[in-house]
Amino acid sequence: MTITTRHVTIAEYEALPETSDGTRYELVNGKIIEVTGAGAEHGAIMLQLAYRLRTYVIERSLGLVFGDGTNFVLSVDSPTIRVPDVAFVSRAHIPAGRLPKGSWPIPPDLAVEITSPNDREAEVQTKIRQYLAAGTRLVWTVSPDDETVTVHRPGSPPIHLGTCDTLDGDDVLPGFSVQVLALFEIEM
Repeated sequence: MTITTRHVTIAEYEALPETSDGTRYELVNGKIIEVTGAGAEHGAIMLQLAYRLRTYVIERSLGLVFGDGTNFVLSVDSPTIRVPDVAFVSRAHIPAGRLPKGSWPIPPDLAVEITSPNDREAEVQTKIRQYLAAGTRLVWTVSPDDETVTVHRPGSPPIHLGTCDTLDGDDVLPGFSVQVLALFEIEM
């Protein structure tokens, strides 16, 4: 749902106060849109994948893994900030010194979107296109409903993986792999 009708800058978006009810927003082409919160299943899958990625990345000193809540600037000209559920930024794209206090100034190398039951397919596809157009090298859409992962790369058709398939990091995270089923097996 679009919250603003006027054009909003990245600085104005970043100055928004945090909400007390957990409502989250993204900035898309200068418009603030409300992003629905995640359910328990969504959160558990997000942590499952983020933990696996973070462990792999730290052991190899490849860069940084971010969880849900990190803003990534995808466009300055048409102000767009997206908040992927999980993201990876390679060491080559990490600025020297301190990490940015605000939004990450460039797109992630890998963006992961975990779909929720109330996500509209057209909105998910728009996010994927925006990530890829901004320079994200790999996008994974994880669907808890049918336990699949769809892999998106610039200039290539999407690849759909089921629970018997293995998800790999391609050239973004060389050597990383996990069986798709493992992402949905939540230990309690």
